Amino acid sequence: MLLEMLKVVLLGIVEGITEWLPISSTGHMLLVDEFIHLNMSDEFLEFFFVVIQLGAILAVCIVFFWKLWPFQGSKKKERQILSLWSKVIVGCIPAGVLGILLDDFLDAHFYNWQTISFTLIFYGILFILVEKRQKRVESSIDTFQDLTYRTAFFIGCFQVLSLIPGTSRSGATILGALLLGSSRFIATEYSFYLSIPVMFGASFLKLLKFGFHFTGMEVAVLVVGMAVSFGVSIVAIKFLLNYIKRNDFTAFGIYRIILGALVILYGVCIGF
Repeated sequence: MLLEMLKVVLLGIVEGITEWLPISSTGHMLLVDEFIHLNMSDEFLEFFFVVIQLGAILAVCIVFFWKLWPFQGSKKKERQILSLWSKVIVGCIPAGVLGILLDDFLDAHFYNWQTISFTLIFYGILFILVEKRQKRVESSIDTFQDLTYRTAFFIGCFQVLSLIPGTSRSGATILGALLLGSSRFIATEYSFYLSIPVMFGASFLKLLKFGFHFTGMEVAVLVVGMAVSFGVSIVAIKFLLNYIKRNDFTAFGIYRIILGALVILYGVCIGF
């Protein structure tokens, strides 16, 4: 049992870091599990890889509590925050609808190393190209007041791309926001906010599919995984917000390309 808990701790660390950096948490979780496979049923592992993200989502709620909690005694502040939540909900509609409709199809056809390697490399290249473009373009969305409902919806359409493993939910939304005129800081924060209803919804959907009957070991795995991802996520979120004040996303693009190439090499030479 101790060995299994150590594996869960490692998976929680990976989730806490990769959920927020634009490098694909699902892709990393599937790859790490290949080498430190949890001794659990395939059905539970599929459920675990989604629900462990709840710990990371709770970290967003804590870090941005005063930016997201509307009832602070100021009518102006309340209107601004409720407006922000409205834009978050609008942005979640595309991925929410398609996620429900395509969940089984995506699980059956895209959760493999070939898909992960392709999406890692493709979006890595895209990050590099978009950042080169950003150096020549002035952002038009520098505050959430500048973000229109129409733009919020289109950013949400980019989030649909993250239904494919290896894409990265934060990566897809950040890329979409940058292409639609957002500053890096607003693109990053908005991607954090979008994650809250999307991941709560995804976890609830997986719970309904898996059922409400858990063994004691399964409960322990879920609690430890979410607790670790929560703590690590707080550090990762603060790191990324400080990082983008002085840097762009090119380094993450390069990392994705290198990792994607390593996945191909391992898949071809050894096999998953």
